[in-house]
Amino acid sequence: MKKYNLITILGPTASGKTPLAAALAKRMDAEIISADSRQVYRRMDLGTGKDLEDYAIAGKQIPYHLIDICEPGYKYNVFEYQRDFLQAYEQIADKGKLPILCGGTGMYLESILKGYRLIPVPENAELRKSLEDKTLDELTEMLGKYKTLHNTTDVDTVKRAIRAIEIEEYYLHADAKEREFPHLESLVIGVDIDRELRRQKISRRLRQRLDEGMVDEVRGLLDEGIPAEDLIYYGLEYKYLTQYVIGEMEYDEMVRQLEIAIHQFAKRQMTWFRGMERRGIQIHWIDATRPMEEKVEEIIKMYNS
Repeated sequence: MKKYNLITILGPTASGKTPLAAALAKRMDAEIISADSRQVYRRMDLGTGKDLEDYAIAGKQIPYHLIDICEPGYKYNVFEYQRDFLQAYEQIADKGKLPILCGGTGMYLESILKGYRLIPVPENAELRKSLEDKTLDELTEMLGKYKTLHNTTDVDTVKRAIRAIEIEEYYLHADAKEREFPHLESLVIGVDIDRELRRQKISRRLRQRLDEGMVDEVRGLLDEGIPAEDLIYYGLEYKYLTQYVIGEMEYDEMVRQLEIAIHQFAKRQMTWFRGMERRGIQIHWIDATRPMEEKVEEIIKMYNS
């Protein structure tokens, strides 16, 4: 009987976790379940850094799940993610294959690895009205007083902060029954990338995606009729690119601010992963710069030990 029934590969943006997960999946005949809160959206490809070509290795297509499952404009949440993960996990396990969970959305990863009880949270119009005049700083401070699920560092717009408070309030007063959760024993691998190298890769990748047409991607979504505020809600690339496309920001200023925001985001991801360790999840860190074959061998060795 194997000790593990799941391998998790996590890391900050631009750390190379997807190519590693794909190389491992090829060796182990496994399937990948994405843990990225924005890659669930169709036609949001460059801005979310989907890099779907990473899932094809030497002519073999690695099966992946929970990418391109929602329409843009929809507000997918961690409750739905947990439900969809369990469905994908069971499908893969039923085939006798190993699921590999791969991504950088800390809350999604932890909701699986810790088996949080999650329930859908309805909108609270009264609460929203009472919070609508507060600043992002005030809302973040309020959110910090709740001690359960939400990561205050992942709240980069007033709208998201209000939603996070709404969820926390609901959980305080709701009678949440424990969700049935399969017993998951995951080997958790973290891709450890030097801060300076990470910064270089983020900057290079941003320019590459801009050259590949990231602005046109956002323009196309707006032309489809997706409201600008819905795209801004997704944060990072979609926030800044939308502000540029609708004329609220000059191009050079947009690129400068977006680059800073992605660097800050990567730093927050690392803060979350360190928090996961403090909360009892053991992460085995592997140096991102090691040759791919070496990294894969080491993970297989740990998995079989």
